[in-house]
Amino acid sequence: MSTMQVDVSPELKRAGRRFGYGIAVVINLVMLVVVQNILEWGWAPFLTDEFAQAVPWITLSLVVSILANLVYQFDDTRFVKSTGQIITNLISIFVSYQVLLVFPFDFSAYDFNWALIVRIVLILAMVGAGIGMLTEAVKLASAEPYKERR
Repeated sequence: MSTMQVDVSPELKRAGRRFGYGIAVVINLVMLVVVQNILEWGWAPFLTDEFAQAVPWITLSLVVSILANLVYQFDDTRFVKSTGQIITNLISIFVSYQVLLVFPFDFSAYDFNWALIVRIVLILAMVGAGIGMLTEAVKLASAEPYKERR
């Protein structure tokens, strides 16, 4: 079995990454609007009024992600990208922990133990973000601050 390999120019690769950063900005903007209004809209009946306590932290996380992806549009060198990923992962850990503390969910209307699943997912998100931070720290340690773009 043979595979066909296509050479893609660095400019085309960069354009693809920039497109991805733009999509990430749009998705985060949509999520920001949803987070700000979801209690008012009543879309998620399992959310309690305590969700309002988590909104500022979730907003912080989304805004930092938007800003990071906007920076990557202009400079996505390994040094800049790894630094941005470490910061966003650190904030993600903090926000997940805050949501876990507030736990603004009421699943009493359901037969299944969704509360346990959500707690496990939040803990796994923190672990995953921690692993991501370590991975990016290794990349950052081997990066040259002003090395040419990938």
